[in-house]
Amino acid sequence: MKKIISFGEILWDTFEDGKKAGGAPMNVAMHLVQQGVDVAFASRIGEDPSGDELVEFLKINNLFSELIQRDETLPTCEVTVELDKNQQATYIIPQPVSWDNIQTDPLLTAAAEDASAIIFGSLACRDETTKDTLLNLLDETKALKIFDVNLRAPHYTMSTIQTLSARADVVKMNEDEAKLLIGGSSRDLKDQITEFRSKYHSKTICVTRGEHGAIVWHDHDFYDSPGCSVTGGDSVGAGDAFLATFVAGLLKNEPMQIVVDRSCAVGAFVASKRGANPPYDENIRELLGIKSLQ
Repeated sequence: MKKIISFGEILWDTFEDGKKAGGAPMNVAMHLVQQGVDVAFASRIGEDPSGDELVEFLKINNLFSELIQRDETLPTCEVTVELDKNQQATYIIPQPVSWDNIQTDPLLTAAAEDASAIIFGSLACRDETTKDTLLNLLDETKALKIFDVNLRAPHYTMSTIQTLSARADVVKMNEDEAKLLIGGSSRDLKDQITEFRSKYHSKTICVTRGEHGAIVWHDHDFYDSPGCSVTGGDSVGAGDAFLATFVAGLLKNEPMQIVVDRSCAVGAFVASKRGANPPYDENIRELLGIKSLQ
């Protein structure tokens, strides 16, 4: 399998008791590394102490590469995370920050041309510079294009979501995002997915449902997983863990039902822990066929 590129934001998630490196594309890349998948993370950080700390973090976790750009003007992003009584997270995201200014350069273009897949989301596309960079990459690559919808109000427009959906081979969203993008909360979810597919012609559509699992449309069939109950922890990064596991299985052409069930299990494990990137325990490593931590 060729290298996967995960493109987009990197930041510090700041909690009441400290901060953790985050950003959905980075979290996805982190989980792919834990699963032994060859991945390159593409982003932009500031020339500041917070950016220096992120460089060290990325180096420790085998994610620092020439695709990490530095910005002399815009700062490294620091997000305030607020957890409600159910440990569901909301995010206060400053603007502009360094990843709003990801540039097209020869290194990034060459990496995209040789990639097996490019994973991208909506948040980094709130600014025209980064959005144009991504769209240029998608136009030039034959890689599988995977859109993680990941809406963060007010940092998106429907026109951008529609543009990214139309460019994607695989679209992953949660149930709330599906209701917003397709509409009709009283309608059957499978009908909504079918309508979305008829509009955007996606090869694969995945809708996650938290502790209730996920439903996937792929190769003209639906695959449903009931999910796993979760206690403790928080929801930060659970969807990213799901997506990383899903992409890894999809690219290996594994049976889709196995891929969906496994992805739900890994997402539930992360939801049971604090933070987006807990180290996998023995049960998860066994489920993924990993002999040791990567």
